[in-house]
Amino acid sequence: MFETIDYDLIREIISCVFILSGVFFMLVATIGLLRLPDFYIRMSAITKGSTLGLGLILLGLGIYFNQPSMLLKVFSIIMFTFITAPVAAHVIGRTAVQNKIPFWDRTNLRDFRKYLHREHLEEVVNYDKYEEQVFKKRAKKKAAAREGGGE
Repeated sequence: MFETIDYDLIREIISCVFILSGVFFMLVATIGLLRLPDFYIRMSAITKGSTLGLGLILLGLGIYFNQPSMLLKVFSIIMFTFITAPVAAHVIGRTAVQNKIPFWDRTNLRDFRKYLHREHLEEVVNYDKYEEQVFKKRAKKKAAAREGGGE
């Protein structure tokens, strides 16, 4: 009975299932990127979906090629991606908060505001040089208006 089993066909079917599942998750992440309401939710969707999708696609490729060196490379890429993608998303999200990128109006920010107040982060300054220049120009205009109006 085991003599008639085509193990190459089974390996190809399993790898095809993994690859198609990965493509599905990437497709859902892309749709989320296009359809979700604000930056933070979009970033969450694309990070989770693309990380899982990439992992499944690479796992399917590792099964398909069926070589120990290929599996080692695939697992190292998967581990590197699973470690770096959430960290990168966190840094991008934190930078967006510091730059005051607006949240969706229906987002519950009660706990977030408590966190900002507790950590003294509610008055985070934007260090963008362009905005500093605009702020300085506005301050000069206000000072000139005060001096001109006081005389």
